Amino acid sequence: MFTTPVSLLERIRTTPSTTAWDHFVDLYTPLLFAWARRLQLSEHDVADLVQEVFVSLVEALPRFHYNPDQSFRAWLKTILLNAWRKRQAAIARTRLAAEGALDEIPDTDPRLEIDEGEYRKHLVARVLQLMQATFEPVTWKACWEYVVEDRSPEEVAQELGITTNAVYLAKSRVLRYLRAELKGLLD
Repeated sequence: MFTTPVSLLERIRTTPSTTAWDHFVDLYTPLLFAWARRLQLSEHDVADLVQEVFVSLVEALPRFHYNPDQSFRAWLKTILLNAWRKRQAAIARTRLAAEGALDEIPDTDPRLEIDEGEYRKHLVARVLQLMQATFEPVTWKACWEYVVEDRSPEEVAQELGITTNAVYLAKSRVLRYLRAELKGLLD
């Protein structure tokens, strides 16, 4: 069973392990790719930029101290923007070296603007995808059918060959795990 993200960040900071880093990478790679694609880069450049972000995170996360009053998403986006700016500056320097001038690199790019709802939707969808493998298929399906598909617990229980109480328990376990996984990551 994976740790909660806040404790995951703490484990990466204090006692980094391959398991913790793998979970972090699984969780955030799709989001970083989505942000990087907004910069209208080629897929190759998107992949390179995301890899540069993870290199920066390997250096930065061990020094990172989680503060519930600040946005982890904003910090992560800043890491990505800094990597992008660094790439843009290198491109501009190469292009403008002969002229001896360097264009001003913008502080923000509207293509990277992401609202809270979109961030939440993306992160919850990814956590659900990753955590599905954590539960027995019957437990997962019972919760999914009851909560997402809005079917009655009695109907779900009958279809899956379990008790109605088992449906309620499945819902409780899966939602408790989901809340734990998202703790501290949704601003």
